[in-house]
Amino acid sequence: MGLLGAGVAQTVSAAPPTASLRPVARGADHFKKAVAGPEAIVAKANLGGRVVFAVADPRTGQILEGVNTKVGTPPASVAKAVTALYALNALGPSHRFETRVMVTGAVSNGVVSGDLVLVGGGDPTLDTNMLAALAQALKNKGIREVRGGFMVAEGLLPYAKTIDRDQPDHVGYSPAVSGIALNYNRVHFEWKRSGGGYGVTMDARSDRYRPAVYTSKMQIADRSLPVYSYSESGGVDRWTVARGALGNGGARWLPVRNPALYAGDVFQTLMRAQGIVLKPPKVVKRAPGGTVLAVHQSDELRVILRDMLRFSTNLTAEMVGMAATLRRTGKVASLKASAGEMSRWAASALGAQGTRLVDHSGLGGDSKMTAEGMVQALVKVHGNRGLRPILKPFAMRDAKRKVIKTHPIEVHAKTGTLNFVSGLAGYMTARDGRELAFAIFCADERTRSRISKANREAPQGARGWNRRAKAMQQALIERWGALYGS
Repeated sequence: MGLLGAGVAQTVSAAPPTASLRPVARGADHFKKAVAGPEAIVAKANLGGRVVFAVADPRTGQILEGVNTKVGTPPASVAKAVTALYALNALGPSHRFETRVMVTGAVSNGVVSGDLVLVGGGDPTLDTNMLAALAQALKNKGIREVRGGFMVAEGLLPYAKTIDRDQPDHVGYSPAVSGIALNYNRVHFEWKRSGGGYGVTMDARSDRYRPAVYTSKMQIADRSLPVYSYSESGGVDRWTVARGALGNGGARWLPVRNPALYAGDVFQTLMRAQGIVLKPPKVVKRAPGGTVLAVHQSDELRVILRDMLRFSTNLTAEMVGMAATLRRTGKVASLKASAGEMSRWAASALGAQGTRLVDHSGLGGDSKMTAEGMVQALVKVHGNRGLRPILKPFAMRDAKRKVIKTHPIEVHAKTGTLNFVSGLAGYMTARDGRELAFAIFCADERTRSRISKANREAPQGARGWNRRAKAMQQALIERWGALYGS
């Protein structure tokens, strides 16, 4: 582990390329071309900004090659790999989150004399189907009437209106966070042309149900831009959408800013479908004492984390990260404070010096990690095989971006993408079976800082920059496979 400080710290120039980097799929020339120097590979990508990377032998921790290894760079969603390790350490791979339904008063002949409470247990995967199963469980217990109120307890985890305040209001990957979530705190907005206007729906759909919601409302505005506007009043998310942007029809998921009311809204509808009428939901921080009538358990944490790493779900990262902090320290002040606790843990437990995260998902551009620190973490957990089995396979591709199924290098890694930020970190197995741990981060933070908030969903030039970054990452992996795997 001490050898991890031996990485090369040098600046790589970035001259304009004459052609896109083109890895060759097969043949004797393949590995010769992969041995191009790192300076040439980085220059050909023409990314601007900064590129940092490190590759190490995970058995010894020896850095085999590195550039700017100690320079902090935004990790984007690569941070989720650290979050996965943090949650596994604090909660254990078999941990399950529980969402409960309880009552505060006596139950007699199917009548609840007191209140009914939906208690959030920090489950990031709760969906409409699961809420429907809870409603069915109450019906099966003979519940037919609730005379008291209906409450939703969200206070297991602290509330945040959005994961990252620098994101546009309408992006579904930055919803609110609290101790209860439903459908990843997203609401489904659909529009269809109807005569001279549009039909609009807002619902909490699943593959089985489509309950309409009243906690999110949409109006069509006679304008072309901005496409969306957002405001909130009385616990209702109020959206407008530009008529000029609608076309013939379409759909998208919008973020929810009042997750407890949203969950209560949907549960109220699902209970009504069972013949049980609930009063409008009231949000409380802590559940009162009472009797538990129904419980939904999530999948095991290992499964949740595997899916988080595969689909890069930001809300899952924030909720499991804060749940881990709660287990470790007994309290969570805020999302940012929890990320700070995880950063300190990563430095202490994994040797990941230089980790300064502002969230658990990597969505915030102010987060910083070093290539050396990330590789140290990968080396530290290599022996227990706790991470690689849940990392997503990273496909090697040809010049036309088609997957090379017979490529001799096998990679399991976490990708990370923000505007003009790209990361990749994980494990690779070379053609002779030798395993390597690596981390590659690149960022053009100057260009990123000039993007207005309204344009951050898909700014000009970001897609091409990201393609070049991925080609560079693959070229570096092929270089290491050729140099250290023969």
